[in-house]
Amino acid sequence: MNTPVAASSNVLSSTDIDAFIARWRANEGGAERANFPLFLTELCRLIGVPVPDPADATHDRNDYVFERAVRLQDIGGIQRNGRIDLYRRGCFVLEAKQSRERGGTKEVASPEQAPLLGLPPPDDSDRRGRRSAHRSWDVLMRNAREQAEQYARALPTDHGWPPFILVCDVGHAIELFADFSGQGKAYRQFPDRAGFRLYLDDLRDPAIRYRLRKIWLDPHALDPARHAAIVTRDIARRLAEVSKRLEDRGHAPEPVAHFLMRCLFTMFAQRADLLDRGSFTQMLIDARDDPSSFAPMLEDLWSAMNTGGYSLAMRSTVRRFNGGLFAERSAIQLHREEIGELLEASRHDWTEVEPAIFGTLLEQVLDPVERRRLGAHYTPRAYVERLVIATIIEPLQREWETQVLGTVERERLSRPAVAIRAVHDFHERLAATTVLDPACGTGNFLYVALELMKRLEGDVLEVLADLGGQEALALETATVHPRHFLGIELNPRAAAIAELVLWLGYLQWQLRNRRTIADPVLEKLDNIATMDAVLAHDRVAEDGTLTNPRRPDWPDAEYIVGNPPFIGKGSAMRSAFGERYLTALWTAHPQINRSADFVMYWWDRAAERLTETGTRLKRFGFVTTNSITQEFSRRVITKRLAAQVPIGIVLAIPDHPWTKATTDAAAVRIAMTVVERGVPVGQRLQIVAEHGLDTDAPMLGFAATSGRINADLSIGANAAAAFALVANDGLSCNGMMLAARGFVLTAAEAHHLLAISPPAATGIIKPYVGGADLVRHLSNRWIIDAYGHDETALRTIFPAIYQHLLMTVKPVRDTNRRTAFKDRWWIFGEPRRTFRPALHDLSRYIGTTETAKHRILQFLPATTTPDHMVVCFALDDGFSLGVLSSRAHLQWTYANCGLIGVARFEQGHRYTKSRIADPFPFPDATPDQRAVIGDLAEELDTARKDVLDTQPDLTMTGLYNLLARLRSGSAFDPVAQDQRQRGRVDILAQLHDRIDTAVATAYGWPADLSDTDIVARLVALNAARHAEEKAGRVRWLRPDYQIARAGLTALPLPARSEQIEADLPAAPRRKPQFPRDAIGQTAAVLADLRSGAGLTSDDIARRYAQGQKVRPRIAATLAALARLGHVAVDGDRHTLRRAA
Repeated sequence: MNTPVAASSNVLSSTDIDAFIARWRANEGGAERANFPLFLTELCRLIGVPVPDPADATHDRNDYVFERAVRLQDIGGIQRNGRIDLYRRGCFVLEAKQSRERGGTKEVASPEQAPLLGLPPPDDSDRRGRRSAHRSWDVLMRNAREQAEQYARALPTDHGWPPFILVCDVGHAIELFADFSGQGKAYRQFPDRAGFRLYLDDLRDPAIRYRLRKIWLDPHALDPARHAAIVTRDIARRLAEVSKRLEDRGHAPEPVAHFLMRCLFTMFAQRADLLDRGSFTQMLIDARDDPSSFAPMLEDLWSAMNTGGYSLAMRSTVRRFNGGLFAERSAIQLHREEIGELLEASRHDWTEVEPAIFGTLLEQVLDPVERRRLGAHYTPRAYVERLVIATIIEPLQREWETQVLGTVERERLSRPAVAIRAVHDFHERLAATTVLDPACGTGNFLYVALELMKRLEGDVLEVLADLGGQEALALETATVHPRHFLGIELNPRAAAIAELVLWLGYLQWQLRNRRTIADPVLEKLDNIATMDAVLAHDRVAEDGTLTNPRRPDWPDAEYIVGNPPFIGKGSAMRSAFGERYLTALWTAHPQINRSADFVMYWWDRAAERLTETGTRLKRFGFVTTNSITQEFSRRVITKRLAAQVPIGIVLAIPDHPWTKATTDAAAVRIAMTVVERGVPVGQRLQIVAEHGLDTDAPMLGFAATSGRINADLSIGANAAAAFALVANDGLSCNGMMLAARGFVLTAAEAHHLLAISPPAATGIIKPYVGGADLVRHLSNRWIIDAYGHDETALRTIFPAIYQHLLMTVKPVRDTNRRTAFKDRWWIFGEPRRTFRPALHDLSRYIGTTETAKHRILQFLPATTTPDHMVVCFALDDGFSLGVLSSRAHLQWTYANCGLIGVARFEQGHRYTKSRIADPFPFPDATPDQRAVIGDLAEELDTARKDVLDTQPDLTMTGLYNLLARLRSGSAFDPVAQDQRQRGRVDILAQLHDRIDTAVATAYGWPADLSDTDIVARLVALNAARHAEEKAGRVRWLRPDYQIARAGLTALPLPARSEQIEADLPAAPRRKPQFPRDAIGQTAAVLADLRSGAGLTSDDIARRYAQGQKVRPRIAATLAALARLGHVAVDGDRHTLRRAA
């Protein structure tokens, strides 16, 4: 690729620019398509950027070329070739107007062809290329934009989503659409509705040429969020200084908060020309010279802003603001330095402040604890956008682009009033759409939703103007407005900030789009309710009990989105709220298990609202902790997904950064889920690349998979729904949960106590193994296990041991809340009474650490007492170790485990016995197969232990790190190569490969199954085994122990048999009526096309009661959708190009 060159604005003369404009304005009609490469090449020279490279035959290096080849796939799986008119990797996809695919080439609509396509003939007016040119509905520009978005979706995954899409009408205009979120789902007019279309005449403006140059060379520099975040943080820093000084002087936080909010809105009003430009800054300059005048002048100004009227401080008449913000207009007297901070803040361009982060920063400004880390812990706007787009904008956009615009294209020529009405009605629905954030904090989600919906509204109004001109626009009285953005927030100060943030965002939008702002500038909305979102109650009793606890009512809304508080569960909730609040919460939400994370109370409440009869709610989306995939929180999701009225997850991101990372704090990790009613096909996003997490514009790369999303946020076979098998009952358990570290002894302490105690003490003082021991080296720790001894016997027979426990354990247990822990203080907190018998007759058992990067299972001596971080299997045979060490068990583990902290699977996962071990179906192996697997597993276990015994610098984790490097093909440096040799890593790999093959053979499977197929087969096998067990047939793993334990008699297993099925005739179904209304007709045709099969108009007509009578309307709808680029046409068959 050519090296980017900086262009200097003085290289071009006005004569050069005039010549370019005149040359290309003269080229019209059929020559446009043929000339677009020349036009764009000359445009590149005009704006001072490199010209495109020659195309490479392999396409691998075609990062900046004309006619870049891509492979498209329609909804039915049909693949076709496409070519991007001009592509620059990481920057843009450009599509020229009048692109039509015919036999792989693109042609224009000539004057003769236009009527055949339902298009007006080309405009021969010499007004082309001028902003004053008449604009009418241009279906080909719409088609080109849709085509460009399809091409962006078809780019290689490692290219990412281009931030810009450009649509070029050669010789006339270039339209700009941007999506800086990296999702490719919200390309919107850039920078706004007023300025997204650049005409040839506009190229005379150096700012326009600079904008285009940045799109070519550094598009992300145009992201408003980047500059806005810098401005916002500087303002917040100055406000923080004022807030701290006032706090030091004894001012209460709440009056300071409202005072500063009035100050900052006044600064915004000045910059937005709602006050005379510069007037407030001048007042601050005067007050800095005479600080005693500051408070009186400010109170005079705010009084005038509240009611409207003359302000002596401003020496002018002031507009009426009202809205409640200035109802309280008292000002705090500031010192000269503090006034100076406000003065510097007022000099900023307040129209560039980013409301999405401003609220969070302002809350930090006003909180003494949070102020110390000002700007170090907030959510970048791009992260908020990701959830808001998926929850709210996607369904609205889909309705707009397919149903509404499809109807418009069908009706615009024959029935223009119907087309206008379709757009008008959608605008009315959009303007009335209500969004609720039931944990709104300072309003960042609500603001982003407001702004993105305003952008969609801009697109709607643009089409309305194209169809009906200013007359049609004049009839629009509704608008997307803060009144429809509702919040629930417990903190009154945050709630007040949220309302202010919404108004700032709304007024910014109005000003950017040159919309007039009427008096009163602000309205009193009361749209943020100050209350607890998950618990309501009556009075508080004298003992602190909350009486009549219940779930509070939430306002009705079409969409719910938000970020509930990350408190955690169990002890974390108890520490945050106290026992009485928790008791009331559990009483109000009996359907939620008490071990679920606090955020799940929001998730469950929204899910309930989604399934209520007559609900307005269409979707909800929440940020939750990424532990949502772990068992206790997952139970909440499982119950709702399997309810009588089902819901489904349409987007799942199991692991995502959330807060901005800093040098002293890692980015918090979260999960995102978006849910709607029904059983939808969902999309699961997995992060494959992360860059700039410590910046205001982080860049993430995703790999997407589609399918039914399970409760554990996986796609494919639902391993989370697998049944615990009786065959595995009683054979696995976590080790001992101590509930006091005094039980643990060093080797010296153990030997000393054994030396001064009776010989029977060897049954009490035992070797101890923890989770870390299994992945490193055994630490030679010991433990006192007094299970089976009462307190008197322990004190009289083993006094030295009793004395040690009395000193080290009892003081800790005396403070424990659980009565059993206090009363039996000398016994482990969880001594595993029911699991101990499973180990009695064994000389060894299998253990694995609960949390691990690598899933390693090994034999442990039966004399060893395991810690609760060790998952134990009461199995002593090599066959069992081999199966549990196999790829089949590993993939089953991954499919069922929860993520640990900020990690993904390759960094750490948790082995949950109830979800992994209990439902896992072992293969029904023959004796020979058991022997082969057992021998390999014994060799594997011995080989690893021999290495660790002879190579003390190596660890089990280290061996498997080297194994992972070997399998990836990565190079070994000299140190790693030496460790590979001494660790016998290649032998380790060979043994694992042989075990995997042998276990696959025992299952009767091919050895080269994909990970997904392995899990799917195990899920199916689990279901078959469960059915067997319901019929009384159990494939016991240790029949001698398990049958006796269960008090049962062994029954013979059934012989293998085939399921006999018969197809029953379906009952005849009455055909539906084809809708009469225009939007309904378009929606019906789209629903039929979603079947994925290529359909003709006759095929669709036969699905309706009216039959051939409605075929013309169906054919017209298909033609309209094809012209807009939503439908691919092959002969007379039609297929959706994407799921619309």
